[in-house]
Amino acid sequence: MTRITTPSTAYLNHLDTETARRMQTAQAAESPFAGASADMAAAVEARVDALAADLAEVVHTLHKDPETAYEEHRSAAFLADVLNRHGIKAELGAHGVSTALRAEIGSSAGPAVAILSEYDALPEVGHACGHNVIAATGVGAFIALAKTLEEDPEAFPGRVVFLGTPAEEGHSGKEIMARNGAFDGIDAAIMVHPYAMDLAEQVWLGRRLLTVTFSGMAAHASAQPFMGRNALDAASLAYTGIGLLRQQLPPADRVHAIITEGGQRPSVIPEKAVLKLYARSKYPDTLKDLSGRLEDIATGAALMTGTAVDISWDEHPPSLPVRTNSALTGRWVAAQERRGRSPLPGGVVSETIAASTDFGNVSYRIPGIHPLIGIAPADVALHTRAFADAAGSPAAESGAVDGAAGLALTALDYLCDSELREAVAREFADAGGPVDVPSYFD
Repeated sequence: MTRITTPSTAYLNHLDTETARRMQTAQAAESPFAGASADMAAAVEARVDALAADLAEVVHTLHKDPETAYEEHRSAAFLADVLNRHGIKAELGAHGVSTALRAEIGSSAGPAVAILSEYDALPEVGHACGHNVIAATGVGAFIALAKTLEEDPEAFPGRVVFLGTPAEEGHSGKEIMARNGAFDGIDAAIMVHPYAMDLAEQVWLGRRLLTVTFSGMAAHASAQPFMGRNALDAASLAYTGIGLLRQQLPPADRVHAIITEGGQRPSVIPEKAVLKLYARSKYPDTLKDLSGRLEDIATGAALMTGTAVDISWDEHPPSLPVRTNSALTGRWVAAQERRGRSPLPGGVVSETIAASTDFGNVSYRIPGIHPLIGIAPADVALHTRAFADAAGSPAAESGAVDGAAGLALTALDYLCDSELREAVAREFADAGGPVDVPSYFD
């Protein structure tokens, strides 16, 4: 009997060393924008601090009762109740998703910024991605800004929209909401994700889901194998072709596949085989190119085996990479420095440590930021039981408060500083402007 070999940590150790070296010299760029007045910022920050107990309750309530994508009924209802306690009415079941939330404050005459919260968990490991903390940051920021307007209806122009966005894990809840108008009339969107360190920016890859079904002809595998057309052979060739393709892929591209169906008995030539895979890439156009190459591999495998092939993309809507708006990021960094944190700029942590998020689809519609806030030791990775433990720790509570303050102050700066808004819009336009996400891969 063989044993499972223990993966070497050598590469991770080298990455840690490189990250530590970059951290010694890394400096986030200072924001050239004034943002909101010092008095207004201090007042909003104080209101966030006053919500510490509420935010801790959000962190722990969701942590103890994790719900997976599109099943977040108790979580969404609880968040709506927290808002209601503070005099804010939230719409449950917004934008065509039963577990989505929406609330608004302010005036429609002026700029609009959205603050986003996620709250879905992972199967088996619960809140191992810390979405309970994301929920608390968004709720806390929104309540603090709402109380600011209650005290002074002229405190800031425009409006703030809170969006509770379900089903990020393995799905694309934000894209469904977007197609149902969630971001119509909104000028910018902000959220923060928990992590093992404070990062102003990190690479998030675009992601597509591909299902390839090969159809062949069954035959007796011993008596008349030549009368069959082996669908499992086609799936095996496609799997091998994907492995060979990896040598020619850009460094940040990722393809991971499984064969979910490949026959029932060894004595029967399989007439059906199914291959499911994720394709990820750093840019929308490189993801499109990767998609075409994968289709070619599937078609080639079918030709080699005499089978038919059905290529089906995006059972759930695809996720584009995140396009980070540096002008907005500068204000996030300034807000976090007020909290005693020092978010690291992009490029400090290797882009090989990259996942995907449906916030990418938002960031190609309107300007947005998706920074990371540290709640765990540096060696703890997302989607692990260790990170799930961190998401229910005292560090998660402080991360929720600091994150809420960062979001509230960033939103406040955006609404109060016209020069900042102009820079945000100009940067977004220079990067290519809005993308028609639903039709991008057509």
